[in-house]
Amino acid sequence: MPAATPDAKPLLQVKNLRVEFNTRRGTLVAIDDVSFDIAPGEVLGVVGESGAGKSITGTAIIGLLEPPGRIAGGEILLEGMRIDNLPAEEMRKIRGRRIGAIFQDPLTSLNPLYTIGHQLTETIQTHLAMSMAQARARAIELLAEVGIPAPERRIDHYPHQFSGGMRQRVVIALALCANPQLIIADEPTTALDVSIQAQIITLLKRLCRDNGTAVMLVTHDMGVIAETADRVAVMYAGRIAEIGPVQEVIHNPQHPYTAGLMASIPALGHEVERLSQIEGSMPRLNAIPTGCAFNPRCPRVFGRCTVERPSLLPAGKSLAACWLHAEGSVPLDLNKDWSEGAVHA
Repeated sequence: MPAATPDAKPLLQVKNLRVEFNTRRGTLVAIDDVSFDIAPGEVLGVVGESGAGKSITGTAIIGLLEPPGRIAGGEILLEGMRIDNLPAEEMRKIRGRRIGAIFQDPLTSLNPLYTIGHQLTETIQTHLAMSMAQARARAIELLAEVGIPAPERRIDHYPHQFSGGMRQRVVIALALCANPQLIIADEPTTALDVSIQAQIITLLKRLCRDNGTAVMLVTHDMGVIAETADRVAVMYAGRIAEIGPVQEVIHNPQHPYTAGLMASIPALGHEVERLSQIEGSMPRLNAIPTGCAFNPRCPRVFGRCTVERPSLLPAGKSLAACWLHAEGSVPLDLNKDWSEGAVHA
């Protein structure tokens, strides 16, 4: 199946998602009015600092939020069917069969007491009508597909007998057991060295190209996003700050936060005495500022930013939650703002 086209019907739709955590000190809003979609064969990268809400968004989609976390508003639809309000048993059938998951640490996904063959065949038989022999043959095929050498022999090995990169390949095989339409990949390359990262990225891209699998790729690494994603959503303080085609967002950012992220990445072939940086830190969930959550750190903040929170607005080929793109605003070169140390507007 070819990669997604702009007119492809969305496979996943997230509409106005809100996730809350009820605590003794009150209700904390971790995800606030987040909306996006992913088409078949498309990789949507989700990037942002720690605490931005990337992983919680993925966890909510696959139905693994643990109390006191809960979905307090919005809808999640898979091929037009709402899945956020399904009973736990119904969601368990979808998770694995139609939605696969790849987590950052493969040791949290693999049971050290069982061979990988046992874990693969059990997962396959849970979701597909196969005999043990058929499931084992399917498991061997999957291990070969994800690049495990000598899969006929390695299938009977335990997780501790694999390197970190090979364990992550096994986790990807687990996620693919039932040919899911969507994969949620949460920091799948973070714990791996650079050469193994490149192999995992190549594998994910091939899965999308060959199988039409949609991928939501959660990461903090813009290099991984640039190599893998078709579009990218930049999150900040539980909201989407900017979303658009990956090359547009990287080379022509339309939100001051995205521009700051891009400016902080060192460029090959250019020597600078000091990298640009975004002053301050991500606000705590119980101290989100009024208006735009980024306003205390923004070099372009003005009055409206401190009192009124912007929705996603058209900004070139992207959407950006920034009042600089409100009707009547003057177009700005945000890259120039960061490189020259802009003052407040």
